[in-house]
Amino acid sequence: MNFLIFAISAVVVVLAAVQLNRYGDVISQKSKLSGAVVGTFLIAGATSLPELTTSLTAVYIDNPDIAVGNMLGSNVFNVLILAAVDLMYRKQKMFNSIPPKHHLPSAIAGIIFTLVVVVSLLMGSTLSLFNIGIEMFILVGLYILTVRFFENDEAEEMDEAAATGKTVSLKGASIGFAISAIVVFAAGSALSISGDQLAQQTGMSSSFVGSFLIAASTSLPELVTVLVAFKMGNYDMAVGSILGSNLFNLQLLAITDLFYQKGPILNATSDSNLPIALLFIGMMVLTIFMMVRKNAESFTRYAAPSLLIVVTYFVSSYFLF
Repeated sequence: MNFLIFAISAVVVVLAAVQLNRYGDVISQKSKLSGAVVGTFLIAGATSLPELTTSLTAVYIDNPDIAVGNMLGSNVFNVLILAAVDLMYRKQKMFNSIPPKHHLPSAIAGIIFTLVVVVSLLMGSTLSLFNIGIEMFILVGLYILTVRFFENDEAEEMDEAAATGKTVSLKGASIGFAISAIVVFAAGSALSISGDQLAQQTGMSSSFVGSFLIAASTSLPELVTVLVAFKMGNYDMAVGSILGSNLFNLQLLAITDLFYQKGPILNATSDSNLPIALLFIGMMVLTIFMMVRKNAESFTRYAAPSLLIVVTYFVSSYFLF
């Protein structure tokens, strides 16, 4: 029954999150809010709402491993999406077609943000302020600096990304957005609770459930976004949406820590979250290599890094399981 609830919840989360993105695009087109504000908060929040909901529910049921593992695992799965889609559409050679300067800063920022988490996990016990780990304040500060630096680029990207729902009114889009958010909240909660039960009943670690099963489910909307971008031939959008989502997910750790009242949440997690964070950094290093390398014309040379990312993901999931 828990497997059934988990599967149904995952499907509902994906369908509702796709609607969130659709209505968010309409709001960004028709509202008086600036593109940067809508793109940074509304769209990014919509895409990451499944991750936030499941992690907050995990905090409520006192399972910090699922809460943290979900965020880190979602980022890992996002990079897997890029690599897998790149292999599927290998003839287009996506990474040969995008300007590195558009995406290198956000890719490097993702590594730096994750290194902050890695250091905190290695220390085991970090300083806290108002029961929130000091590393969370560092993450938020770094994110604000990053957003301020790239806000003009983000606004342009959101204008390009708005491609659906042009016939929906602003009022209709706002109502649809609110309803979709409520559905995501309910389904995301069910996802965390059923995932916690699965961990207890099957003997799987909570970190594995959060980092791979739940994270994969909540990251499926990003997969839809990337596939749509590929069909449009907009490879910049495909890569940018993944890298931007990764940065935003790491900020949601701070919100999760805010609601965890037993102290810094990273202090309460198991050691198995460390290899997940390191796995993300390794996958991002390979992604950066694909951005900056000189044009790889042969299939073997071009596809090798993406193939290595996919293989590494599944080998890591096997050992963590």
